[in-house]
Amino acid sequence: MDGAQVDQVTFTLDGEEVTVPTGLTIWEVANGRGLVIPHLCHKPAPGYRPDGNCRACMVEIEGERTLAASCIREPSEGMVVTTDSRRASSARKMVVEMLLADQPDRDTAHDKASHLWDMAQANGIDQSRFPKLEDGRIPLLDDSHVAMSVNLDACIQCGLCVRACREVQVNDVIGMAGRGHDAYPTFDFADPMGESTCVACGECVQACPTGALMPSTVLDANQVGDRSDYDEEVESICAFCGVGCQISIKVKDGRVKYVEGINGPANEGRLCVKGRFGYDYIHHGHRLTKPLIRREDAPAKGLNVDPGNWSEVFREASWDEALDVAANGLKGRGREVAGFGSAKCTNEEAYLFQKFIRQGFGHNNVDHCTRLCHASSVAALLENVGSGAVTATFNEIENADVAIVIGANPIENHPVAATYFKQFTKRGGKLIVMDPRGQALKRFATHMLQFRPGADVSMLNAIMHTIVDEKLYDQQYIEGYTENWDAEKAHLEGFSPEAMAEVCGIDADTLRAVARDFATAKAGMIFWGMGVSQHIHGTDNSRCLISLALMTGHVGRPGTGLHPLRGQNNVQGASDAGLIPMFLPDYQSVMDDGVRSAFTDVWGSGDFSAEKGLTVTEIMDAVHDGNIKAMYVLGENPAMSDPDVDHARAALAALDHLVVQDIFITETANYADVILPASALYEKAGTVSNTNRQVQMVRPAVTPPGEARQDWAIQVELAKRCGLDWSYTHPSDIFAEMAINMKSLNNITWERLEGEAVTYPSLSPEDPGQAVVFGDGFPRPEGRARFTPAAIIPPDETPDADYPMVLTTGRQLEHWHT
Repeated sequence: MDGAQVDQVTFTLDGEEVTVPTGLTIWEVANGRGLVIPHLCHKPAPGYRPDGNCRACMVEIEGERTLAASCIREPSEGMVVTTDSRRASSARKMVVEMLLADQPDRDTAHDKASHLWDMAQANGIDQSRFPKLEDGRIPLLDDSHVAMSVNLDACIQCGLCVRACREVQVNDVIGMAGRGHDAYPTFDFADPMGESTCVACGECVQACPTGALMPSTVLDANQVGDRSDYDEEVESICAFCGVGCQISIKVKDGRVKYVEGINGPANEGRLCVKGRFGYDYIHHGHRLTKPLIRREDAPAKGLNVDPGNWSEVFREASWDEALDVAANGLKGRGREVAGFGSAKCTNEEAYLFQKFIRQGFGHNNVDHCTRLCHASSVAALLENVGSGAVTATFNEIENADVAIVIGANPIENHPVAATYFKQFTKRGGKLIVMDPRGQALKRFATHMLQFRPGADVSMLNAIMHTIVDEKLYDQQYIEGYTENWDAEKAHLEGFSPEAMAEVCGIDADTLRAVARDFATAKAGMIFWGMGVSQHIHGTDNSRCLISLALMTGHVGRPGTGLHPLRGQNNVQGASDAGLIPMFLPDYQSVMDDGVRSAFTDVWGSGDFSAEKGLTVTEIMDAVHDGNIKAMYVLGENPAMSDPDVDHARAALAALDHLVVQDIFITETANYADVILPASALYEKAGTVSNTNRQVQMVRPAVTPPGEARQDWAIQVELAKRCGLDWSYTHPSDIFAEMAINMKSLNNITWERLEGEAVTYPSLSPEDPGQAVVFGDGFPRPEGRARFTPAAIIPPDETPDADYPMVLTTGRQLEHWHT
């Protein structure tokens, strides 16, 4: 701001003169100085506006007749505020005491450790002098929801649940019914919670200050509970999607009791149904607890194993025996071996897996689920902007004017990211949704383009044609930061909206309106999902999106950028760590002699193949061709996730040696010769990298069941038996090795990550990381991004008389992969 000073205000707080920036409330100033002012309807967390309706935070202002609610009152110049005057303290105490009158007694409270009881204790109140709520007016228990319980006898009408639902998560399910003392929260049209449109994000449960809304796992049969009744609290990262929400895991007697969101850079305290309630798989009775070896008299390989009764197919073994058998079937076999790693494991485990295949077997036949996910997006990004990661975090939508969401369904696939998209529209942002399927984000959209399946390129080229035709492109940006623009312009001449309307199913006027909205915005972002990438023309789809952003100059500034929403919790980190057949860590080509030499120098081993390895689907083909005969599969389930599961299952059955490392007997494990029991994310230490490029620390909250071990430790022991000299004793050792040849980890150390998340690139040890990149050029020749024209490629299969319908798949909110 050219050196301009931020506006400030000076006032007196409890006898001391203070100067603070304008815009802060009295409560915020007092809290920042360590002063305790009780509060109930105010939640000091991102996204929650103060409401001032409970009157528990009253303070006295000199010269004013009435007390003021400190959570909504801002100080003015010269104001004199007293937080602990007799009058203010007495009023606050009265408010709390009156609220307690309508509460169950503390020994039968739904949450004995609720914020209300904490405030009562701070005011020296353990019971109320006022009459209890009449029995006839106590609302009935609503326990219709599988994960949450509603006990409105504890409700104080603070409205936090309404704000949590309607303003923070923007789900618009909870409202208030009734008036005055008879007001109460309601779900939809007074439906039971379990029958309403509630998506079970649990934001209201975390916000509730009284225990009226509680996780069911905290309550006993009499609806009595205590949120503070846990042995340990561990901060970690959610194990599900690529958003990377930070969580607090509450552990009691060695089991996860409940989970809350904490203020991480991606989620700001928010969670979805999976992150908050989807943890009980950790303690499932079918978890693998001991190594298993296929019996000599086992039936032929197939989907024939009952995970609850596997003894006819497998026998238990010691770790030594299982590792010996696993290693003996792999070592010395070179190109006959291939590996599938996992995007659900840590960065360190992904790094070790690709190192194991390359160092141990001399080739690059290693891959993971990104092949069926965003591999085409990464290919287009590397080709045209020089980097395979997002150019801006999804949080940057807060600074945008317009955003495109195409081929993604974030309300179900990335629910916490979707909260930012929904809030964006509430602030007046224009949201353009493009999807052959209808989806929940439609009701927030300025434009909903429900185009024909497979017609992405025709639609996007028509939009870009309009931008060129109407000269809406950013000529200065194009000249300064891009190349091949003339070829792109010439290519787009044949894609008028009128001509493409017949192809994509969107009328020309809508295509032109979308083009104008995006091109004329001050700041625009593009988000896409696997609806874009999982096509025969997935790379061309991504090229179009990149070209659209480049021609409008919507890259490299706040509120602009390209963001493929990554699927699994660590698919970004696993790809960064080199778990792909054509790249070593940090997307360094296996064909580059200098790159390979840099890694083998660190590894202390000889060179390995300069030939690109086989992909997931190519590996399955190679098994059928007899070229690959043994596999090591860690945390992947190709028998369920492969595009052609029959083909994949036949390949797995044909292997003469299959080692599966997982936490359950998956469909793939049905075909295994050796099964190694591994650990879930909440049982291990390490780092993960989310879709935002944020590197974050995961910590073990509980121990793996039985004899199960952390994945990295299993990998080390297996590698030793295959002749590799590995001596890692902790994931921090692995991270330190990774950082040697990964520039993306510059200024990011294990010790730093123990205290904070860091977005890469980080320019200094103090820099939290760059949310937006490429503001001064691209990591390509001459610093220029490239336009790559995309032609229409017909799909491999089209509807015909025998198969007249098109199947478009997608995830469900509550479901996660295999």
